[in-house]
This record gives sequence, structure tokens and C-alpha cells, in this order.
Amino acid sequence: MSDAPFEVARLDHVQLAMPAGLEDTAQAFYEGLLGLPRVPKPAPLAARGGCWFESANVKVHLGVEDDFRPARKAHPALAVRGLSELIHRLEGNGVEVRVGDEPGQVYVDDPFGNRIELRSEA
Repeated sequence: MSDAPFEVARLDHVQLAMPAGLEDTAQAFYEGLLGLPRVPKPAPLAARGGCWFESANVKVHLGVEDDFRPARKAHPALAVRGLSELIHRLEGNGVEVRVGDEPGQVYVDDPFGNRIELRSEA
């Protein structure tokens, strides 16, 4: 244990990159399939493109990257209550779900190829 006079208390959000102009595609996946509501970006940031998805406990921000390349190894891991139901929803919408190495762990790619881990939460 550190004797530092501070503590990193929590993860505030994760940001992933996306190509320009595909905010509707992002919304269809993150809000439509994963159920994370889209929230307005602050005015100074909105002109940059991208979009934010936030619930009480999860914040995923997508920012436009000119030379976009998907994150295939680095990824957020989202804890999901009702993972089997979400898997069924994803597969029913043509999303490939890959089984992970641990029980209750799967991987999907967002519409831009970014890797997303989904983990079962009891």
C-alpha cells in the first residue's frame, strides 16, 4: 500500500476513436444495442464530432480521429447484468460475439473495429 497523500478514486470514462461522420452508426451500436444513452457533448467539444454515451456507472466517449485505426487489443471491459440476453440481442443484429478465455467473458467489435469486452456481473 502506498503512503501517498492521494488516491485514484475511480475511472471517470474511457475514450475510443472513431472515423468522422459516423455518429449515427455509433449511436445505433452503443445506445441501440448496448443500451448506453447518448448524451450531448459540451458545446466547445461538439464541433469536433464524435459522441458520448453515459449511464449512471458507465461513460464511453467516442472521439473523431483523422487517421483512424481501431483499437484491436486495448479495450474497455463492461460488466453486464444479463449478459446472455445481451449476447442474444447482439447476435440477432449481426454482431459477432467471440468467447473469451474466462467464464462469463466475451468480446465484440464496435462498428469501427474497436474491441469491447463484456463480462458477466451477478
